[in-house]
Amino acid sequence: MNITKLFWNSDWSIVSSHLHNPKMQLISKYLEEEPRIHVLDPGTGVWNVIRSIAESGVQEDAFYVCDIDDVVKKYEVWKQKLPRVYPHYAVKCNDSPLVLEVLAALGIGFDCASKAEMSQVIKMGVDPKRIIFANPAKPASHIRHAASLGVEVMTFDNEVELHKIRTLYSSAKVVLRIRCDSEVAQCPLGMKFGCEATMEAPRLLALAKNLGLHVEGISFHVGSGCGDPPVFRRAIARARALFDHASSALGMQLTLLDLGGGYPGNKGSTIDAIADVVNSALEEFFPVGCGVNIIAEPGRFFVASAYTLATHIHSLREPPPKAPSILPASVAESLGNSRNQGADGKDSENLDEDVKEQPKIMYYINDGVYGSFGNLLYDHAHVTPIPLKPILSSSKLVPSSIWGPTCDGLDRVCEGVLLPRLTVGDWIVFEDMGAYTLVSAGPFNGFPVPCVLTVASEHVAHLLRDKLPLTQSHFEKVIDIPLTSMSNNWSPFIADGEIVCRAKGGKTEEWNVGERLEKVENVTLNPTESDLINGTRPGKGGGTLGLGSEVSHLHHSHTPSGLPFQFVEVSPVVN
Repeated sequence: MNITKLFWNSDWSIVSSHLHNPKMQLISKYLEEEPRIHVLDPGTGVWNVIRSIAESGVQEDAFYVCDIDDVVKKYEVWKQKLPRVYPHYAVKCNDSPLVLEVLAALGIGFDCASKAEMSQVIKMGVDPKRIIFANPAKPASHIRHAASLGVEVMTFDNEVELHKIRTLYSSAKVVLRIRCDSEVAQCPLGMKFGCEATMEAPRLLALAKNLGLHVEGISFHVGSGCGDPPVFRRAIARARALFDHASSALGMQLTLLDLGGGYPGNKGSTIDAIADVVNSALEEFFPVGCGVNIIAEPGRFFVASAYTLATHIHSLREPPPKAPSILPASVAESLGNSRNQGADGKDSENLDEDVKEQPKIMYYINDGVYGSFGNLLYDHAHVTPIPLKPILSSSKLVPSSIWGPTCDGLDRVCEGVLLPRLTVGDWIVFEDMGAYTLVSAGPFNGFPVPCVLTVASEHVAHLLRDKLPLTQSHFEKVIDIPLTSMSNNWSPFIADGEIVCRAKGGKTEEWNVGERLEKVENVTLNPTESDLINGTRPGKGGGTLGLGSEVSHLHHSHTPSGLPFQFVEVSPVVN
């Protein structure tokens, strides 16, 4: 049975801990073994696992924890929000074999961009009919490989591609990709792919017919990480016009509409606005019974929030204390007057204000832009560092920067962030690290790519077991991951069915767990309000309050006597 202890300090902020089980297995060993989905005890969450590994004393390399429950939850959200749209997961986003196998077991399709991605999915036993080769500009060998695997559906957006497909795979089912760019996108794609819809697209449809190719339908991609939901209506309307043109002018009956990607997946994000636009547009332009199948190519939506990265501080650099120079006055003056000049002879101090005003503390961690944080460069990502060790509200926040381990000055993860004073050996955690991270990571300078520990709850493991390609052998039980234990100055005790808290000065409060939690359910924080447990992260409200690991938000309430407190999830750091 999980027993939770709650405490409040003089600022009335709650910290939570859990009793250690002496039979606990060191979970670190699982990082070295063949990948499995490790099944956790009820009430154990990602943060508990991270802390167990970090505090085991045997782990210094950066590592990930992948939460399969989060992936399955996203699948359920997709079915609920976009019931007519069959998802084809974009493999390029994260090609973890376990993630792909879970998604295959859930029955979704796959968007592949290369022969390697197609082979990886086919080897799992996925029917080629569940794959779209969604790369509009394909090497010839990749087209031949698709033909050998029986992957029939593929995209095009130019004349040359049509001639290649006609020569190499004449029985393919081609999908014309048009351009319709989101005004706000994390990663715009229109400058590279997609033909103009009003003039170029009709000409390409006619050419495809003349070449004897079977045109399956129309696709578009508004841009990865779309922040402009109305763009989907514009794109669907353009596709409808092309469907009508193909039918009336060319005698072609198109049967597929591909909505592409662009669906956000970070914690706290939602596809509700996009779903509302898409569902309304489909009802208007492609109503039920029209004979058109609707698919999409979500990537980050399924995996971004499932991955949490833990990094280790191996070095730090602080400015020296201000003190009189030990050099002779003439030498000190000479050095003080010397300037580093750029190639144009100008004072380099004016070239880069960012360098000129270095933060006070520089932390060096064991992962960087050549590893997991490549998404900072090419996916325009933003990351939030979260110290693993509990931080009290009284902790002073210091301007800081975080740097990767390589010898390249470009290897900077964060700049100008406020963090409590950390030290060598501390851990910094980054959430929302599942999209476009590991797929591009490499061992530059000899630093290893982080290992991944994949976990799931008993409920999700039961749901997925023996759903091919998953089998019983994919799962392994993890015993007794302890929830967090942290030092404190209070003397708590626990009664059956009740939580008893004793504050400084001997003040004691007690209440029935179910009664109190019911009263504070769905209480939310102002988005700008500071999270006193982390000290640096905005609090986010909402969600269902309870003692399970699914609780991920900070909530305000009062004790029976009216003393304010904050209830925090069993995991020590608030999401």
